[in-house]
Amino acid sequence: MVEQFVGTWKLTASDNFDEYMKAIGVGFATRQMGNMAKPNLVFSVTDGVISMKAQSTFKTTEISFKLNEEFDETTADDRKTKTTFTFENGKLVQKQTWDGKTTILEREIQDGKLRITAWCHYIRTPVKQVYELTRVLLQCCQDSLLE
Repeated sequence: MVEQFVGTWKLTASDNFDEYMKAIGVGFATRQMGNMAKPNLVFSVTDGVISMKAQSTFKTTEISFKLNEEFDETTADDRKTKTTFTFENGKLVQKQTWDGKTTILEREIQDGKLRITAWCHYIRTPVKQVYELTRVLLQCCQDSLLE
């Protein structure tokens, strides 16, 4: 159930992010800013469409998608990818492909924290990031509020 991800999450820990960014081709200046950023992730779900917004002082990006449907994504580092999200064993799995390369990002909730593991075959140690929930987004039917 992707509803478990709904809310605003704040980055609290990140390991190996610089090596990952190097492996996927992110330049030095962008990596420096990316390493300093402490983004919030905001997840919402409306009518089967999942929205994920990454907000930081460096950049804000947002994507909306349905599970198991490929779409074109422009990433925060301006890669143009073909992206698919699936939900497997309680994990929200994102697969990005571009220029013959592939990266996988797995998001899961463990002990009330959002844990992200990301890897590509160009690095030996995956990225591990931890986010803590800062705000739960309550979703309700706005039409009933207008009556």
